[in-house]
Amino acid sequence: MNRAGFGTTAGGVHTRFMRLPLSLCLLLLLLAVCGPLYADQTDPRLDDMFAQLKTAQDAAAADRIEQRIWVIWRQTDNEKVAAAMKKGAQALLQQHFAQAEKIYTRVVKMAPNYAEGWNKRATARYMQDEYAASAADIRRTLALEPRHFGALAGLGLVYMKLGQDQAALDAFQRALEIDPYLQGARANIKRLRQRMKSRGV
Repeated sequence: MNRAGFGTTAGGVHTRFMRLPLSLCLLLLLLAVCGPLYADQTDPRLDDMFAQLKTAQDAAAADRIEQRIWVIWRQTDNEKVAAAMKKGAQALLQQHFAQAEKIYTRVVKMAPNYAEGWNKRATARYMQDEYAASAADIRRTLALEPRHFGALAGLGLVYMKLGQDQAALDAFQRALEIDPYLQGARANIKRLRQRMKSRGV
């Protein structure tokens, strides 16, 4: 997935992995190569970044702000958590989704207030078609970071899989309220409205 929608990835990656927003895929790569920089979803710099995101002049500017937000979200001052997050990212990239889920389960046990741990386990569960469990982890993510546009977009995708079109539509719209340049979310909203219209909803 691209920024909250469907897109492409490098050749050789399983097609189900394409369901991840591009921002998430980039984050996974960052996790594999970068060390902790001592922050998380509570970082005070995020307030200004989210304000800038809403007033970004174009998609390119929004993308740069998004990536800065993702970098902060993934950071942690817990070295064990940071090491586990890197291992989990590698497992996801290698399509070892069950292994990734186990790793991220350790993360959320070690750091239950670290939003990105829950978000990553939600991703691992989504890739295994564990949609209800994924949604539960996303809700934990959003309880810790209500502005997590990636989690909201992921929730929309989960609800689409569960056939809950109105809930999916609401999730994508909430994501767009935070980040107006999530083109994937817009595309999914259009797809949902067309599907709901054809069903007479």
